[in-house]
Amino acid sequence: MWDGKRKIIHIDMDAFYASVEQRDHPELKGIPVAVGGSSQRGVVASASYEARQYGVRSAMPSMTAMRLCPKLVFVKSRFDVYREVSKQIRDIFHQYTDLVEPLSLDEAYLDVTEPKLGPPSATILARNILQQIFEETQLTASAGVSFNKFLAKIASDINKPNGMKVILPQEAEAFLDALPIEKFHGIGRVTAKKMKQMGIFSGKDLKVLDKIQIVGRFGKAGLHYYNMVRAEDQRPVNPNRIRKSIGAERTFSEDLIEISEMKDKLRYISRVVFDYMEKAQNYGRTITLKIKSSDFVINTRSRSFGSEVRQYDQLLKVIFELLDDYQEQIEAVRLLGVSVSNLLKENEGEGIQLEFEFDGVSQEEE
Repeated sequence: MWDGKRKIIHIDMDAFYASVEQRDHPELKGIPVAVGGSSQRGVVASASYEARQYGVRSAMPSMTAMRLCPKLVFVKSRFDVYREVSKQIRDIFHQYTDLVEPLSLDEAYLDVTEPKLGPPSATILARNILQQIFEETQLTASAGVSFNKFLAKIASDINKPNGMKVILPQEAEAFLDALPIEKFHGIGRVTAKKMKQMGIFSGKDLKVLDKIQIVGRFGKAGLHYYNMVRAEDQRPVNPNRIRKSIGAERTFSEDLIEISEMKDKLRYISRVVFDYMEKAQNYGRTITLKIKSSDFVINTRSRSFGSEVRQYDQLLKVIFELLDDYQEQIEAVRLLGVSVSNLLKENEGEGIQLEFEFDGVSQEEE
């Protein structure tokens, strides 16, 4: 259980790429904007809040986004600008604490148990940080404040955009009991659907299962669910954490039979992975294709290179070649996944696995 000492803030910039574009191009303010390519194979990297009102989300195929929002304006990404703004924001974080764990260009955990600047109140510090970000960048962010990383992460999403949510120790149990199961960080769309079929709709429902039951139903992920629904998260904020792999996978409601179908899905999965590599400026040398068959047999194929893969087309070409090499053994596919390892920035940190759906994305990072 929590030792009562940590004060954690999770800061998440609001629609970061799209907001930077609206800031730098005033004619885009107030209209639905998507950062990314508008081609048939393009993927939305970021959507403004005006676009999100129509259901447009990051990692969504551009063609789907345009169907949902015909007036959507696409803007090419400018990662050099986003990286510079991200550096400004991280410099602000480090004024308050040295314990800063970036997750990507637009979000980070801060441990302010013993702050370098300001009062000992994490709530006041979070408010000050949000205000300073706005004053120095003209961009808004949202914050979650709690006693562990898991709760802080969930809290930062509650009052978006430009909001803050505080979860005190005495409030955690009631908050998690009432939280819809799909709002739990780490439970993706497919798992949430499975849980609802079991009659699990909220944290309170999930907490009924004991450790043996929950692991029996959900495998090794069940232990994570068991702990998180009880607000148990001992992970420290790690300023030196660097990921060892970046990956994304999707489970399909109906098995895929045709290779052309599989390639269509892999285009989007690969795009999500590549966009995250760009976002983190962390490219890898080993590409892995994961295939789960209809009878739940998992096979992986990998290829390594002497230097990092830094182009989406190159990543996709390798994935297609790995799929083609495996064609004769494929009958029906339940899941496809793409991952990149041997990263440019690599140490003993954890990897990132992105769970997502194509019409409304949920990206899971821990």
